[in-house]
Amino acid sequence: MELNCPLPVTEAEYILLGHGSGGRLTRKLIDEVFYPAFRNPILEQDHDGGVFAVDKKRMAITTDSYVVDPVFFPGGNIGDLAINGTVNDLACCGAKPLYLTVGFILEEGFAIADLKVIVNSMRKAADKAGVFIVTGDTKVVERGKCDKIFINTSGVGVLDDDINISPAKACAGDVVICSGPIGVHGITILSTRESLGFETSLQSDTAALNGMLNELCGQIKDIHVLRDPTRGGVSSTLNEIAQTSHVEIEIEEALLPVPEVVRSASELLGLDPLYIANEGVVLVILPSEVSEEALKIMRSFPEGKQAVIIGTVKSSERASVKLKTLFGGRRIVTMLNGDQLPRIC
Repeated sequence: MELNCPLPVTEAEYILLGHGSGGRLTRKLIDEVFYPAFRNPILEQDHDGGVFAVDKKRMAITTDSYVVDPVFFPGGNIGDLAINGTVNDLACCGAKPLYLTVGFILEEGFAIADLKVIVNSMRKAADKAGVFIVTGDTKVVERGKCDKIFINTSGVGVLDDDINISPAKACAGDVVICSGPIGVHGITILSTRESLGFETSLQSDTAALNGMLNELCGQIKDIHVLRDPTRGGVSSTLNEIAQTSHVEIEIEEALLPVPEVVRSASELLGLDPLYIANEGVVLVILPSEVSEEALKIMRSFPEGKQAVIIGTVKSSERASVKLKTLFGGRRIVTMLNGDQLPRIC
C-alpha cells in the first residue's frame, strides 16, 4: 500500500519565510527567479557549489549566508556554523577546501565582546578544518535594521581529476548512507528559543566533514552523490537528488538514525525529523558493492561513527522519494512545504 497526501502549491507575490526553508518554495524561487537570470553551465550543475577548470586544474566554489537565531546555542554559534557549513559544501562537491572569505553585517549596538567570541570560534573552526580565511568585509547598519549579526562565507577548493560527484549521478542499485543522527541541530535551535519553553540535553551537530569526505573520496572513486541535508532536512535533499537524477529513492523508517530526544521533541511540536535541519550530517550515495567499505571508512571518523545505510535507489518513470514505514506500507515523502523553523542556519 502506498499513501500520497497531495499538498497545495503556494503561490506568492512577495517573499515569505518559507522561501528560505530549503524546501519547495526555495526550489520554486531558484527555478523561477534566479536560474532564468543567471543560467550558465556551471550553475546548472545544481550542486552545493560550482565546479570549474582553471589552467587544467579543477576547482570548486561555494557561498552561503548565516542568520541563525539565537547566534549562540548549545554546541556552537553563528561563527563556527558559517565556517563548517561552507567547508562542507565544498567537500560535498568532492573538493578539498582551501580558502574562505567572510563578510559580516553587524547591527549597531552589538557587543564587541560577543563579536570576539564569534570570531575566535571561526578561527578555531577554520584551523580544525585546515582552511584559511584570506579576505573579508564588514558593514554596520542602524539599530533595528539587522538582528545582531549576519555572516556570509564563500570558499574555494580543488578537486582531483578522477572525482566526479554530482546530484545527477544517483542510479538504480545505489544505496543511501547517512553519516549520523538526524534532526539534532534543528531541535537544539528550537530548544534555545525563549518562546518554546522546553529544554533538551542536545548540542548542535555542527562540524566540518571535509576530513572524512576527503578520505572517502580518496579511497572510493565511484561515489555518485554527496549532499549535506541542512535546510529542509533529509527529505528535501533526497527529493532534489531524485529529481535531478530522475530516479526513485526509497528509505526505511526502521533504519533512520533519529535520536529518541529528537523523536520525542518532534512529536511534542508536531514536526517530522525528516524535515529538520542538520549541520554535521552528510548523505552519501554510491554503488551497493562498495557500501561496506564506505561505512568502514566513515565510521573511523568521529563525525561518521554512527553512519548507517538508510535506503536504496531504484529506476522509475517518476522521480520520487518513498518511505517504507514500520508497518510495511509505503508513503510518498515530498519536499518541505512552508518553513518548519525560520533562521535555522
